[in-house]
Amino acid sequence: MVLPIPKAGAENAADTKLVHGGCIAHSFRMKEKRRVGSERSATRATILDATQAVMVEEGYAAVSTRRVADRAGIKPALVQYYFPTMDDLLLAVYRRAAERSTQQQREAMASGDPLRTLWTQSTDPDVSVLAVEFMALANHRKVIRLEIAQHIELTRTLLAEAFAQLLPEAGIDPALYPPAAVSLLIEGAARALIMEQGLGVSIGHDQMRLLVERWLHRIGSPPGAV
Repeated sequence: MVLPIPKAGAENAADTKLVHGGCIAHSFRMKEKRRVGSERSATRATILDATQAVMVEEGYAAVSTRRVADRAGIKPALVQYYFPTMDDLLLAVYRRAAERSTQQQREAMASGDPLRTLWTQSTDPDVSVLAVEFMALANHRKVIRLEIAQHIELTRTLLAEAFAQLLPEAGIDPALYPPAAVSLLIEGAARALIMEQGLGVSIGHDQMRLLVERWLHRIGSPPGAV
């Protein structure tokens, strides 16, 4: 007589096997991936908002399940339901911020003055504190470090593409000023300003902003313009 073995519950799902001669042949998947809440949930967004607020106001070291839950006005278990690990939570916060930044960059590329718009976005003081916290966090969490590296590469690619088009139009030889190198200089300057602002350093910042503004004016102007 052959009977099918009933499927196990969600916690211990089993492959369907057959019973032969009274002996049950079966195998259980001992560990199922933990269920998490919907990415479109308003509760999830509230948790991300609360985590970001704690990072900005108290620093990344203050982020904990209980602290985020208190800030969001929910139970700690609900935070863990949506984000089983702290890496899951921090990565989600960074990805959301990075996605918003990438969207702004794409909109800037479609504007009438893409490089100036990108520069303004990159040096926005409203993002400086969060950026500094994530850069510090990257030293301790590999998953965050990798995510930041990927986002930087994407941003640099967008800038390099813009410079590749605009440098020749401004009469600047791309062979002497490679677009990727120029994008690194501009992007690196923006990142340095942001990080130093977070530390309270301002020496040379005004001069750097003026220097970049002159470059942007040169690139965005016809050949021969000052």
